[in-house]
Amino acid sequence: MTVFDRAAAHIRSISPYQPGKPISELAREMGLQESSIVKLASNENPLGMSPHARAAALAAIDEVPRYPDGNGFELKQAVMRHHDINIDQIVLGNGSNDVLEMVARALLGPGTSAVYSKHAFAVYPLATLAAGACGIEVRARDFGCDLDAMRAAVRDDTRVVFIANPNNPTGTFVDAAALEHFVASVPADVLVVLDEAYSEYLPEHLAYDSARWLARYPNLLVSRTFSKAYGLGGLRVGYGIGQPPVIDLLNRVRQPFNVSNVGLAAAAAALADQDFVRASAAANAAGLRQMEAFFDAQGIEYIRSYANFIAFRAGDAATVNRRLLEQGVIVRPVAGYAMPEWLRVSIGLESENARFIDALTRART
Repeated sequence: MTVFDRAAAHIRSISPYQPGKPISELAREMGLQESSIVKLASNENPLGMSPHARAAALAAIDEVPRYPDGNGFELKQAVMRHHDINIDQIVLGNGSNDVLEMVARALLGPGTSAVYSKHAFAVYPLATLAAGACGIEVRARDFGCDLDAMRAAVRDDTRVVFIANPNNPTGTFVDAAALEHFVASVPADVLVVLDEAYSEYLPEHLAYDSARWLARYPNLLVSRTFSKAYGLGGLRVGYGIGQPPVIDLLNRVRQPFNVSNVGLAAAAAALADQDFVRASAAANAAGLRQMEAFFDAQGIEYIRSYANFIAFRAGDAATVNRRLLEQGVIVRPVAGYAMPEWLRVSIGLESENARFIDALTRART
């Protein structure tokens, strides 16, 4: 027997999360200059970070020798103002992934289950299995959440339902009315986790304020991240908002000092700079139009996206991906999401999108 053999079966059954390929790794593999590589694999903000967030991060460097504020008071104050909620309705995370894992640690375990959609974020099954719970993967509808099927899948032992809106990696969207109807239909002892990592990219006519639902649905938790539109992926900051009893549960399993001094300062400043967020959303909308126009002209099937990426059918995706890598363009294979013929490309700057378009044209010939 080995240490691996002695590990719990539900842990050994987990497939580790596969992040996007770093620029430095591709440069080593292909003998390319890092400056020549375009990375469109991890849904990062091509505009970078808010100048205010950068200034706050640099100012916080002097505090690095000291532990951060374990309660994250200043960032919680910023989140409280942004959503018009109370401070006891907020939990901070080392990225929103951390919040999702807190949910699993607090509510899931052997003899319980969690519901999530096919083609949904890989952390949902990963966190569920790590807690020893049963994952119930529900069929998708047009690569998005089938809310009726998800509601029907809820069992007596279900404790959590995970929904990403917009969804990753497919970019699909569920409108606010249908989503709220779903939340209202779920039993009060089942927590609905609404993962809104990409909500800042929604066009104005589709945007909705899920924070307003919290008073009506005590079994709702909304998670947000600073890694996408706010451009702070490398600092790992996220948060969850919900009713105080739910937040209290999550704080009981939250690791101490889980957000750094630099992350706390940068995130608070980023949240205050909504002009930068609006500029990021506008640049993303233009990039989506650029990509869609190319796919339409070439007859390439794609999934209409409401996020900062777009999934397209590549056919022999592994070969196309390799040919893109050889040209110094990194996109994201999604075979692990039961989409073996598809690739996902993040929206970059106009010039980066053009570089991808040229590389894909060459890769398909």
